[in-house]
Amino acid sequence: MGVAGVLGAVFGSLAALFVLIVIGAAMLKSSSHTETTTPVALPSYEPSRTDEPFPSHEPTHDTSSQEPTQEQTQQPTQEPTQEPTQQPSQRPTERPTQETVTPPKQVTLNTSLKNNTLYRAGSLPRVNCRAGNTNIFSHSQLKALILKTGRCMDKAWGPILQRQGIAFSPPNYAVASGRGRGACGDYPSAGSMVPYYCPRNNTIYASTSAMSRGNGNARGYGQIISWHGGIISMMAHEYGHHVQNITGVMDSWWQGTINSSSQSGKLALSRKLELQATCLGGMWMRSVASSYPVPSSLRSRLFWFYAQVGDYPGYPRDHGTPANNNRWFRQGWERDKTYQCNTWLAPSSTTS
Repeated sequence: MGVAGVLGAVFGSLAALFVLIVIGAAMLKSSSHTETTTPVALPSYEPSRTDEPFPSHEPTHDTSSQEPTQEQTQQPTQEPTQEPTQQPSQRPTERPTQETVTPPKQVTLNTSLKNNTLYRAGSLPRVNCRAGNTNIFSHSQLKALILKTGRCMDKAWGPILQRQGIAFSPPNYAVASGRGRGACGDYPSAGSMVPYYCPRNNTIYASTSAMSRGNGNARGYGQIISWHGGIISMMAHEYGHHVQNITGVMDSWWQGTINSSSQSGKLALSRKLELQATCLGGMWMRSVASSYPVPSSLRSRLFWFYAQVGDYPGYPRDHGTPANNNRWFRQGWERDKTYQCNTWLAPSSTTS
């Protein structure tokens, strides 16, 4: 071989080596960015350090704290209609008192949004709560299931809140087959099928026909998912609002809403409140998964269901996008800690 042949062989070998290096690097880069099929919904939040006391705030249920204004006490999770001049169409269902759990002594509760005492409560205990073969299109059967699972929610939420010194009392229920008038307005409201929680009298109002079959142009939950777990998970969301109310989250949210100078700011606060309730509802569904039961196939349907509900184009952006409803329900299910439901620390992209 001449000099030219030797140089050609050398450069050819170097070129081949360079190509192999490039291909190998591309393969490594591709493998390092493989996406999982079921990613964790949101970043994991760290709880506040237990050796650092929360800022001192008087609990909203402390008789020594300032009495909230009438305007504050009447705010539901959606704007109420004018106060009715007649009595509600039915009395809220009475709920049994839970077994007393002795709270810690000299507890100073934090009722703020970001550092609320709620976030110290941890996980919900596993509760035995069998649903049976409930037909969601039967008013009597669905109402019975709502009240039954409501008592299960009491058993789950009551002890972990009381251990943090939070005064616990269960919510009331008013469940109608059609329409009714509650302390915070008609239920369901015009063109809506959703139940609502009224902090004025700690009552969850719901229409079984609206939830199962829809109302006006609004699809019912039963038209999206016929399994009763969809509706019950929504009732767990409403129960989440009750938890927000008795821990002071709702009072702090309403004060922030009053102080907000823009409609977009008010809506952003509303979405954080609603998505937090969805996360708390996800926690409860996880707590009863083994007894309800919620096997893996129905869990997947629940996750899919929460990707179908939320704000839609043309409607107020007050509950969060379907994608973020899905994310926060999964957050409560997969993370299973109250501090993981702290939407007030979350980036705005996850509460849009």
